[in-house]
Amino acid sequence: MMDEVARRAGVSRALLYRHFPSKHALFAAVYQEAADRLLATTRIDPAVPLREQLVQGMEVHLDYFVANSNAVLAANRVLAGDPVIQTIMTGELDALRARLLTVLPLADDTARAAVSSVLRSWLVFVQVLVVDWLTEPTCSRDRLRDICVESALGALRPLLPADTDQHQHQHPGTPTRDA
Repeated sequence: MMDEVARRAGVSRALLYRHFPSKHALFAAVYQEAADRLLATTRIDPAVPLREQLVQGMEVHLDYFVANSNAVLAANRVLAGDPVIQTIMTGELDALRARLLTVLPLADDTARAAVSSVLRSWLVFVQVLVVDWLTEPTCSRDRLRDICVESALGALRPLLPADTDQHQHQHPGTPTRDA
């Protein structure tokens, strides 16, 4: 594998091993770079309704997961117990949670702590659900996105002001609050 990577990169095997002493180190570096790119394309804007932000974020993540399904499955199934890979995954989830916390209308530190816990749990739920879906698609991509978005809204609703998602634009195919 390292010979093939060196050949495709146009560098010697020795130079590749100087920067990446093992296949594991190379995979971790590639996975970290991918996580950084994914975070860079996920935008959070306080002016955009929460539902739209969640839909946009899920679209970006699903695009990435589908395009990089082999790496995603390897990281989440084969290497999930590896401390380096686990640190990368945790860092990505923590960054997403922190970004979402900045745009939510939270009354105080108690509300912030509760919402933070819900977001952490939701992000892990989404990660597991999407990995399972990549392995065996049990519904359409749009339905998967809507399940993820609605689960976040449902879990956050008791913790946020009542009007947080009332004025949000409805995404086609997404049930309304009253449905």
